[in-house]
Amino acid sequence: MIDTHAHLMLDQFEGEVDEVIKRAKAAGVEKIINVGCDLKSCKQVVEMLSVDDCLYATLGLHPYDAADATDAVMADWEKQIKDNERIVAIGECGLDYFKAEVPKDVQEKAFRLQLELAQSLNIPIIIHNREADDDCLKIMDDYKVGAVFHCYGSTAEFARKLWYRGIYTSFTGIITYPKSEELQVVVDEVPMDLFMVETDCPYLAPQKYRGERNEPAYLTEVVSKIGELKNLPEKDVARISTENASEFFLRLS
Repeated sequence: MIDTHAHLMLDQFEGEVDEVIKRAKAAGVEKIINVGCDLKSCKQVVEMLSVDDCLYATLGLHPYDAADATDAVMADWEKQIKDNERIVAIGECGLDYFKAEVPKDVQEKAFRLQLELAQSLNIPIIIHNREADDDCLKIMDDYKVGAVFHCYGSTAEFARKLWYRGIYTSFTGIITYPKSEELQVVVDEVPMDLFMVETDCPYLAPQKYRGERNEPAYLTEVVSKIGELKNLPEKDVARISTENASEFFLRLS
């Protein structure tokens, strides 16, 4: 399995990353994509590549930190990505109209800068979208870039618009929660070649571990739930999600 979205650089994992990786490998998670979301974490995820070969990195500015997006930052990221094959995507980035206090125009400018960089480098982008479906898709239609809506949480109707465009949806432990019936419908409908799995750890622990710190080893719970909803063996879900991630993140070795 591949955990396509983790945040092992955060304080919740301080001093424990080696053990967390060991548990992940024991659970069958072979690769972990460590996702940057602000300037500090982008530096950290690149530094952490020396910890273990299973780790990969992405560079991105979350909507909360959109004001930090500048041409100089993009130029620096471009150089890093060209120099390091284990930086596999731009993101997470996008739009957040739910909690972000950053003005919408600032969020859009940062989103477009990151989309432009991903397109120019021919690497994919990881999208954070919260209560901004229409604006997010309108902006994305201006670019030709591989994209995944991480931690998918919108409607089945919107998901169908993404799938029509060849955009992936990625699922977290949220799909295991009892009150996630609408999201479970999305999982049931998702085309087999357009889904991935992730933990978004340390957040969103699956129902079995709810209230605890999430970690990559718990990806098995997401895979299991997808298998249940799609009436597939877990091993098939694991295999297909891994193939999809390898196809999407072209730099995964």
